[in-house]
Amino acid sequence: MLDVQQLRKSHRSGGRLQTVFDALNLQVPGGQIAALLGASGSGKTTLLNLLSGIDSPDSGRVLIDGVDVHAQGEPQRTLFRRHHIGFVFQFFNLIPTLTVGENIALPMELIGTDPAAVRQRVHQLLEQVGLPDQAERYPETLSGGEQQRTAVARALAHRPKLLLADEPTGNLDQVTGQKVIALLTGLAREHHTTLVMVTHSGQVADAADRVLQLQHGAIIER
Repeated sequence: MLDVQQLRKSHRSGGRLQTVFDALNLQVPGGQIAALLGASGSGKTTLLNLLSGIDSPDSGRVLIDGVDVHAQGEPQRTLFRRHHIGFVFQFFNLIPTLTVGENIALPMELIGTDPAAVRQRVHQLLEQVGLPDQAERYPETLSGGEQQRTAVARALAHRPKLLLADEPTGNLDQVTGQKVIALLTGLAREHHTTLVMVTHSGQVADAADRVLQLQHGAIIER
């Protein structure tokens, strides 16, 4: 479902050209959960940005369900992300002026989902993430774990083909983090969503089907 071919990316730092990736290849089948480990500065977040089309490679291809993400213009990439990619971030990235229910509804509203279907989906997801009565609360009134569960629901709301998670437990205590990862991976399996998780945590990696190490610009299977 995810097919990365000969991906190259470099950037300038201190007047020098630094290579982040050189001919990187990666294939992740549909429905698989992959954990991506790597030291700080190894390019994990850069890779997520390339997979999603937020950033562009110097060369190479990223195909998601057969669609070459970087062969499209920026407006088309934006629309593709809205329909087919979900994100879970370390710091939740919920919109503070929207309620829990409104945050979850937003990805569906952006792609024109019928309002009745949006309400039904929000109700379903709130039940699944254990927040059935919290739709009218605002993010600042929630605990960190509740905010991340809301973020997981939002990421899955529009039924994306690919879910990208960047340090999804990095801002949570160990026990809460374990619960969130169990929720995230459980829902990904239930929805048959391909999930790529960037993490420093061995416990997060243990929840994956497959563990990858990003080292010196290459991916090593563990």
